[in-house]
Amino acid sequence: MNMTIPPRKEVITDIKNHGGLVAAVLPIHYSRALLRAFSIYPVEVWGPPKVDVSLGGAHLQAYICSIVHNGLSFLKMGGLNIADLILIPHTCDSLQGLTSVLIDLIQPEQVIIPLYLPRGQREEDVAFLVDEFRSLYTRFSDLTGKHPTSKDLLTAIKREEMSDLLLTKLYKNRQQVGLSNIDFYRLVRSREYLPAEHFSTLAEKTLQAATEPRPGIPIILSGILPEPMEVLTMIDKMSGLIVADDLACCGRRLYAPGTSPDPFRRMAERIVYAPPDPTRGNSIEERLKYLTEMAQNSGAQGVIFYEVKFCEPELFDLPSLRAGLKEQGLASIIIEVDINNSLPRQVATRIGAFLEMLDS
Repeated sequence: MNMTIPPRKEVITDIKNHGGLVAAVLPIHYSRALLRAFSIYPVEVWGPPKVDVSLGGAHLQAYICSIVHNGLSFLKMGGLNIADLILIPHTCDSLQGLTSVLIDLIQPEQVIIPLYLPRGQREEDVAFLVDEFRSLYTRFSDLTGKHPTSKDLLTAIKREEMSDLLLTKLYKNRQQVGLSNIDFYRLVRSREYLPAEHFSTLAEKTLQAATEPRPGIPIILSGILPEPMEVLTMIDKMSGLIVADDLACCGRRLYAPGTSPDPFRRMAERIVYAPPDPTRGNSIEERLKYLTEMAQNSGAQGVIFYEVKFCEPELFDLPSLRAGLKEQGLASIIIEVDINNSLPRQVATRIGAFLEMLDS
């Protein structure tokens, strides 16, 4: 299937030419709908790779993960100059520290807006996030001079829900859409910067072109993000097939549609009740159950934990999580990477050996 995904710069230029504002958004969870209700378009910043990390290193400890190092370095290189504001969810201690560095020390031209996330799925957590979104509404109103009504907010929410439903459908038909691992994740990750309506068009075309299931050794990919993305090409060449994922940038954001008539609660519930995520405080037991069911439903034979070095929320869970998967008959492997580096040969060797073991 031939699929043309517009590049990030082209999308941003089009947004600016039509009078929209751009928010650079760091990982992981936030409400796209709330931004769009103010004609602010989110463009996510997951690193990016291949930057001069010494620029960020002047302000950060060496043991901070490369997503944060690269994000700060990219900003200092001028990579975020086109953004009108920077939204930073308090996903982890490293991102919380980055917020403080930007506000107190670097003080870039863009407005820095933190988003505090709850660490549970109680009613109190929903109420906390509702208050956070109401606070963001006030910040965005002050910034833009706009005051979207509840109807405006619900319109924006339903647009995002439709896009997320199509994303979920892509996942459910993953083996029939006829895309290689690399092409599938290029499409899925375009959700990081494409407006919802544009992503929905791409997803619908892809689903309409569904073909025969692709062959391959079925695996689950878990972790934060598949960077550098050449790892996906590598898995393709080794006859591996990613049939499901537990990636923070992808599968953990398969948000279900909301039901509340209150737009703020509806936005909050979608995130609080999202798939299990260690950065939102979900237990190892919840993650184990989720991964086990994912493997049963997809036919996956093993799990590759593809982790960014020094990512504490991820790495703390892995010993117990892997032990639980082993008891369920699921093999797993841990690969740690720095997203700024090319993939070492030993990564290819280890993934190749793992796939060979599953296929034997």
